[in-house]
Amino acid sequence: MKYLSICSISFIYLISISFMCFLLSLYYLLNNMIYFIEWEVVSLNSSSIVMTLLFDWMSLLFMSFVLMIASLVIFYSKEYMENDENINRFIMLVLMFVLSMMLLIISPNMMSILLGWDGLGLVSYCLVIYFQNIKSYNAGMLTALSNRIGDVAFLLAIAWMLNYGSWNYIFYLEVMQNELEMLIIGSLMMLAAMTKSAQIPFSSWLPAAMAAPTPVSALVHSSTLVTAGVYLLIRFNILLSTSWLGQLLLLLSGLTMFMAGLGANFEFDLKKIIALSTLSQLGLMMSIFSMGFYKLAMFHLLTHALFKALLFMCAGAIIHNMNNSQDIRLMGGLSIHMPLTSACFNVSNLALCGMPFLAGFYSKDMILEIVSISNVNMFSFFLYFFSTGLTVSYSFRLVFYSMTGDLNCGSLNVLNDESWIMLRGMLGLLFMSIIGGSMLNWLIFPFPYMICLPIYMKLLTLFVCIVGGLFGYLISLSNLYFLNKCLSNYDLTTFLGSMWFMPYLSTYGMIFYPLNYGQLIVKSFDQGWSEYFGGQHLYYKLTNYSKTLFLMHNNSLKIYLMLFVFWVMILFSFLLFL
Repeated sequence: MKYLSICSISFIYLISISFMCFLLSLYYLLNNMIYFIEWEVVSLNSSSIVMTLLFDWMSLLFMSFVLMIASLVIFYSKEYMENDENINRFIMLVLMFVLSMMLLIISPNMMSILLGWDGLGLVSYCLVIYFQNIKSYNAGMLTALSNRIGDVAFLLAIAWMLNYGSWNYIFYLEVMQNELEMLIIGSLMMLAAMTKSAQIPFSSWLPAAMAAPTPVSALVHSSTLVTAGVYLLIRFNILLSTSWLGQLLLLLSGLTMFMAGLGANFEFDLKKIIALSTLSQLGLMMSIFSMGFYKLAMFHLLTHALFKALLFMCAGAIIHNMNNSQDIRLMGGLSIHMPLTSACFNVSNLALCGMPFLAGFYSKDMILEIVSISNVNMFSFFLYFFSTGLTVSYSFRLVFYSMTGDLNCGSLNVLNDESWIMLRGMLGLLFMSIIGGSMLNWLIFPFPYMICLPIYMKLLTLFVCIVGGLFGYLISLSNLYFLNKCLSNYDLTTFLGSMWFMPYLSTYGMIFYPLNYGQLIVKSFDQGWSEYFGGQHLYYKLTNYSKTLFLMHNNSLKIYLMLFVFWVMILFSFLLFL
């Protein structure tokens, strides 16, 4: 009798729930419906504990996408993790992650969101340290501690909500949006979302979290966990678009987008390049959201989830074939050896660049046209368009290193397409990466928006993409002028390639001075004065006194005679003066 594996069962369940959520979201979208369900768990005298659920097109559609990607990732893991003894534990962790995500998506209540939010943090820590080596432990600690800052901000926001008498924030947002308390809650939620979505200054944890297995990266660090922050802010969108918080977020997210785009052009680790590209796209979502276009941010969030999960899956297949080597300098000519995987890889890369009529084009092109027509300053405009050029640049550089040329692999290993289990998972997402953008475009925006721009502004996006692609190809050609361009500008390359020193600042920078002061305090106080006046001094005095007493008790006739004489003298003086 053949047993069904946990992967197959999870896949069937998740894909069917995903399909159901998608159909429901269509129904809600077409009828413009929102369902708000209150379930009274406990009622004691006049106080009750109520679990609230919010179903609208946004939550259902996001749930559908998360479940679909999770089901395909679990299906893909069946082969990717087949030699792992603890595959059941791995799948359980992924399912726990999906459950936390569901709780976060459908809750309009701060308390139940906190359950999902902390569940995400905890499970993502367990998944990052899954391989149990020093590198993954360090990455796990950095991930967990960066996210704890956001969790603390979330708890403070919950405490501030006590000003309103309930944690159902959705009731108070519009009415109280001009009050100071609501502004404080909005700023705390913004801080929480920035840690989860790895915006500056919390960016360093996302590339570090690539120590996790590739299926985890495909699910957690591309489409779900990192977009949880954006989704949460979309729920709080009224607070940010009407205050200075939105302008601050626009600056920080624009810089994140720019920094990640630059960093990816100098990176040689395959998974880190894709992680930095995720960071860049998160910056794009955050920045268009902070300008007040939350539907566009949601649109880009959903399309990005599709092609980025596919990109990670293809990267996993390549790493699997290269004997777990992630260095793109050791790849090359993979399009000959792994044609189907390469096709998926190239389609997802082109979708990321905004190639016309693929998934990324609809959201990205609309975002850039809206930016062109909006009232933004020159700096923000430059960040948007230059970062788009950088995206195309690092994508073409990645294709140049891994897909074209000759194979630079050092070891002898068989290079072929993975078996059908992994490919089926990838082909499901390939289909969605091609049609997903146009489908969502027709659903989310039921009537066409006319964005009227001059012809050179309309073509600016296309021009930036073409120039970025050419630039990426040219900087990768090592025989251009026959000089090593990185070594000749070593300082600049180091600065740009290490995310503007952000990982060093958020690890050594945070720890250096506290540890130094701690060492000084231990040296001066614990092992210094307190020892001198405390334990050591006491010990020294007591040993001296006991040595003296020891001499007195040592059966010495001289001392006994002396003591006898002293005693007689004291007795005589006592008798005389009495």
